[in-house]
Amino acid sequence: MRKIYLVLSTAIVVGSFSACKNAANEDAVQNATNLNQYVDSVVALKPVYTQENFTKIDNAYQEMAMESEKTINQLAAADKAKAEASKEQYAALKAKYVAKIKELEDANAVTASSDYRQILRSSLFGEGKIGSDMKFDYVTTANILSVYDKFVNKIADNRNNYTREDWDEIKVLYEALDSRKNEVEPLAARDNRKIAGLKFRFTTLKATHRDRAKSKENAAAKS
Repeated sequence: MRKIYLVLSTAIVVGSFSACKNAANEDAVQNATNLNQYVDSVVALKPVYTQENFTKIDNAYQEMAMESEKTINQLAAADKAKAEASKEQYAALKAKYVAKIKELEDANAVTASSDYRQILRSSLFGEGKIGSDMKFDYVTTANILSVYDKFVNKIADNRNNYTREDWDEIKVLYEALDSRKNEVEPLAARDNRKIAGLKFRFTTLKATHRDRAKSKENAAAKS
């Protein structure tokens, strides 16, 4: 009787162990399958190259990859190889997303910078007067005094609002306007005197307020 009891106990223990092992193997296979299917699905999706979209994709992947990693050693060699192939496939997909998102962000930054410069040009000279080619063909002997006057007075009105980068762009515009002045000379003596006064005013404004803008930005960066 005791012998029968021992045999039955051993059988129960072995059966329980086998059942646990089988359950663990099933979990491992299911985890790997989930990972494989997820990677196949995101690879098949039409890509939307935004950081927000990729964050959602990557968060879901990382969760599944973590679960699969816990049980990967319980997989048969073929299933393990398939899981590893899915990881490599995802790594390639991730690299593509990261590169494309950076490319788009860089392009958007250039566009934003161009737009910003165009807005500044329009505010100082008038809408559409100065484009990215920085040509001042519209400036003539007849209107150059009014162009300088508008330019300097607009700067004076907004002198406390410009950043250091604004002042750098304003300096470029001022130099381009000066070059145009040399092209349209000779001017009337009266216009020359008034323009000289406006140029002196501009130089004073830039020297004072560009340094202030730079100091503000440096202080903000340190805080």
